[in-house]
Amino acid sequence: MTDRGGMVDEAGNTAQGGFAVPPPPNRPPTIGLPPDRGRAALVGLLNLCGLGLGYAALRHWWSAAVCWAVTAGLLVLALPVDSDGIPGWITAGYALVLLAAAADGARRGLRNGLAPRVPRSRLALPLAVVLVAVPVTGAVGYDAAQDEAVEKELLKRLDRADSGVRKASSGSFTSAQGAYREALRVYVNLRTEHGGTRAAGRVPDRLRDFYTRVGAPYEQAEFCDAVRPLKYLRGLRRTVDDKVLGKLASWPDERLAHSWYECGMRKLEGSASSGSSSSSKLKGANASARHLNDLMKTFPDSRYATKVKPELDSRISKGVKKLDGEAPCSVATELSRIRSTVRALPSDTASALRSDAQKAVEKGDYACGVDRFKDKRFLLAKLRLSRFSTLYADSPLADRAKDIAIAAEIAQQRSAAGKRLPRAKAPGGARQTMRVSNGGPGEVEMLYTGPVTGSLTLKECPECRTFSSRSEGRAKACKRSSVTYPSTTLRLPPGEYHFLYKRKSSTGSSAISPRRNSDTKTIRPAHRYTSCLYVTRSSLPFTQPTR
Repeated sequence: MTDRGGMVDEAGNTAQGGFAVPPPPNRPPTIGLPPDRGRAALVGLLNLCGLGLGYAALRHWWSAAVCWAVTAGLLVLALPVDSDGIPGWITAGYALVLLAAAADGARRGLRNGLAPRVPRSRLALPLAVVLVAVPVTGAVGYDAAQDEAVEKELLKRLDRADSGVRKASSGSFTSAQGAYREALRVYVNLRTEHGGTRAAGRVPDRLRDFYTRVGAPYEQAEFCDAVRPLKYLRGLRRTVDDKVLGKLASWPDERLAHSWYECGMRKLEGSASSGSSSSSKLKGANASARHLNDLMKTFPDSRYATKVKPELDSRISKGVKKLDGEAPCSVATELSRIRSTVRALPSDTASALRSDAQKAVEKGDYACGVDRFKDKRFLLAKLRLSRFSTLYADSPLADRAKDIAIAAEIAQQRSAAGKRLPRAKAPGGARQTMRVSNGGPGEVEMLYTGPVTGSLTLKECPECRTFSSRSEGRAKACKRSSVTYPSTTLRLPPGEYHFLYKRKSSTGSSAISPRRNSDTKTIRPAHRYTSCLYVTRSSLPFTQPTR
């Protein structure tokens, strides 16, 4: 149908004045289309996949580009997958963007038509639902990948801890403790905080290897070196859950008891040579006592604790027998260590051994002093036997030790006095008298050895003076009738005697110097002797015997 103003073509377009009306735009008209909830749902679901497909279906490209940019940014942040993953706020933000895109897409799709190529069949909506599974599947896959990354990271941590233990175990325990603590921290953390992981499943084997490496000195029979590591392992039960340690909690006990026992007994032997200092001997005894005491207090019912008393008793008996051997001083030192160890043991054990240990040490000190004399080491013999006679004054050997000490002191000045031990018993027969007087200033001690051995001390002579020469002393000493000279009388069997004189200064003056002199005399039968001890300025203290 036509009218005066124009004409209508087949498509319904109206032309004015003979000109054609331009075709409609590609985008569907937004006015006049009835609401379509199915189309809105389709667009919303397509946007939920995170690819902006709903906006693409509406040919709303800027909105689609925003979805692509957001998804691309998420992928940049999330890939490659590592054990830390991405922060939760990013995931939550991305989910909000998807929900906003879905809501906005549904709003736009309610009254806007789809692009011509978008399928409108019954499969469109199920396909959109399937596409929604894309982000869900991606999230699940990402979680799985992150779990695997966590597993690999935990395995790396486990391997680093193992490597640290292996490296540390090749050095000293003192320097390795830091590495051991760090490795143990990793093992415990894996077991308690990551219990279901592969790394946590390997921890029990790693802990067994850890204990074996830390306690390696024990397996090498280095018992003293094993004590500290085994004490460390035993102490872990106080800081580490039993569920983590399992049977390893009691693993060090038997080994530690054995190490305490063996090390304690080895410390008794120590370095018993004559050159060992008293401080080193004391340290050895203290260490032995400490180890055995720890054993008996910590594991009183163990088989090693019950071996302590019989072993010490056996060592005491064997030591006493060895005093007649070639190295009595070494044996004496060991016996001294045993006594010190016994004193430090629990009272019930110590009381059963203390008497035997004390008697053994007494015999050892005497035997060592005698051995030093026989070896011509007179100073050591004198010191040890003088100490013996003081410490063991009630001993039947005290007088004998004192005589040998006197002979040893004289032998330092007169080697002939040390050719043989002093006689244990005085010879029988007649004895000769010797009257000894002090004719000089200062107290004087006279030591003698020969058929009999002994000493005497003469008090100082306040009225006596120092002579200028030996000849003057020989002529005038002990001959002033107005002076009472300190004196004493000896009764000596005949024979050769060696004398040592030790004079003290009466006033602390250095005029009397030196203060020692020695002499050798022969006492013959049927003679009487007098001896005057005087001092000269230029000579040694001198005695002049007369018949």
